[in-house]
Amino acid sequence: MKKQLTHLDTDGQAKMVDVGQKPETERVAVARGSVLMQPETLQLIMAGQVKKGDVFTIAQLAGVMAAKRTSDLIPLCHPLLLNHVHVTCTPNPEASRVDIEAVARVSGKTGVEMEALTAVTVAALTIYDMAKAVDRSMEISNVHLTHKAGGQSGTWPRATGE
Repeated sequence: MKKQLTHLDTDGQAKMVDVGQKPETERVAVARGSVLMQPETLQLIMAGQVKKGDVFTIAQLAGVMAAKRTSDLIPLCHPLLLNHVHVTCTPNPEASRVDIEAVARVSGKTGVEMEALTAVTVAALTIYDMAKAVDRSMEISNVHLTHKAGGQSGTWPRATGE
């Protein structure tokens, strides 16, 4: 079966998907990403010595706030009444990076993948913003969906090593 892009009409023009006839189901999405940095930068963040404040707490809050505004940022996303968004920032000293994970949940007619991905991306941007005075070489990397469940397509787990 050939898959088709859902945000294009028969003439190839952008359109918002009509989800009016879809049933409401419980949906969840998990996304991850990383911010690579100099080891000294990570040490400053972990020690709470970044002048702008508690980097992890502010990044987690920024991610939650961003998930709630996803439809304002991405033109064809439906506004969702989110049940829950949780963002975790975990230092990984061995790899000199911060690993970020976002879990988004909704009871609705459309999925929450974009909300989870937006949460991770904005949390990563917030880490960069808060620490850029000491390390402009930081890299945001590997933002990706790791799991989604619910809706017509059911459960999708990212393959290990993918």
